[in-house]
Amino acid sequence: MNSKDLDLPKKEFKELLDISTEMILQKFEHFEERKAFHSFPQTEIENWFDEKPPSEGMSQVELLEEVKHKILDTATDNIGVHMYGYVMAGGTQISIIAEKLAATINQNIGKWHLAPSIVEIEKRVVQWSSEIIDFGKDIGGVLVSGGSEANLAGLTVARNIFFEKKNIQQKGLFGLKPFTVYASTEVHGCIDKSVTQLGIGTNNLRKIAVNSDFTIDIEILEQTIKEDIEKGFEPFCVIGTAGTVNTGAIDDLNSISALAQKYGLWFHVDGAYGGLACVLPSVKKYYMGLKKADSVAIDFHKWLYQTFEVGCVLVKNWDTLRNAYFKKADYLDSNLEDQNRLNFNEHTFQLSRNAKALKVWMSIKGYGMNKLKKMIQKDIDLAGYLSDQVNEAPDFELQARSALAVSCFRYVGNLSDESEIESFNKKLVAALEKDGRVFLTGTKLNGIFVLRACVINHRKQKKDIDYLLRIIRDVAKTLH
Repeated sequence: MNSKDLDLPKKEFKELLDISTEMILQKFEHFEERKAFHSFPQTEIENWFDEKPPSEGMSQVELLEEVKHKILDTATDNIGVHMYGYVMAGGTQISIIAEKLAATINQNIGKWHLAPSIVEIEKRVVQWSSEIIDFGKDIGGVLVSGGSEANLAGLTVARNIFFEKKNIQQKGLFGLKPFTVYASTEVHGCIDKSVTQLGIGTNNLRKIAVNSDFTIDIEILEQTIKEDIEKGFEPFCVIGTAGTVNTGAIDDLNSISALAQKYGLWFHVDGAYGGLACVLPSVKKYYMGLKKADSVAIDFHKWLYQTFEVGCVLVKNWDTLRNAYFKKADYLDSNLEDQNRLNFNEHTFQLSRNAKALKVWMSIKGYGMNKLKKMIQKDIDLAGYLSDQVNEAPDFELQARSALAVSCFRYVGNLSDESEIESFNKKLVAALEKDGRVFLTGTKLNGIFVLRACVINHRKQKKDIDYLLRIIRDVAKTLH
């Protein structure tokens, strides 16, 4: 290598690409045989990387060997068939290829003339996203890191629209009544973070009780809005969830929309988990009212099976999004803005942005929506199969059945005392992680600790569900 140059000669670069490609290919072999989690002590992994920045570089072939040994071989197997924790979709081969190509051209998607083709692709992905969820044609949107940022962006627009109505730029905040946001007790934790960042405050986030199916109680929601108005608060935004992270519950979006119209509230939908499932005839009835939202958050690294990270926020028109973020900067001006170019830096917080849209565009083009819809339906069917198996088994207890792809349950064995069952299941989650053959997490429903299995992975089959239950039983036996 030339001492003045960081680039390798083509032959050596190709060798590295070939080695890395083989490493990738190996990850797509023997899914069933791999552990979901490798239980190393945290201090051991920390020690692997406990070194000062090297003054001299090492052989890049040896570096790849180190990466394989310390990272790829020990990574939590999110792409595999035994991962049930959180919402891990597994990624697709097309998205891997797209990530490599996007890194190669190294585009900054902040302004049109920095990345003309990718900007146009992102515009198209935004439009496709709106069409897929039947949100409308004349809409605005931008790709973001995921559901958390998409929800923050939607609420940012909501707050700024509210501020415009109140003429905050001239009057300031001092004469403003406390303004309030409404969501269910099952709302994602990013909403708490968002209202904190936006200066609204968690004290002004009203968390509304849920029904037995974990959807927001519409009567209590309206009652709370009325009470706040009587107390001198100013309601300005209501959030409906299209797929709660705990159980996959879908709020009554139609009724929430009606309340939003009645009381003049911004209606935001968190569809990060379940929004894209609205394309399925089997669950479409749950999404009536989604198209009436003012803004929607969706997540492509969930049910479009993309590699981390990519999500999307949609709003009813571009202007509201631009008004929330646009700040003029002389060095960003160009002489060709009259060509109707879209500059994404004016529609989101970031200026420097990577080409998130490429993998989404390539996946939709490469697989087609029909195939993707079949995979989403398969996930839902497998979650239903898991719930059925649990419900029929004497040693398990079903706690929540979902219209989407989550099942919440407990292992009860021969236990009958509630405190013993709770204690046992907490120990069981930790023991399953240590065992590593499957990975799932726990959560609380109505104050009860339960096991939560999320089935979002296009590679899973019924035999993998059977394997999950078998391993839970095996590990449970070791705790008795």
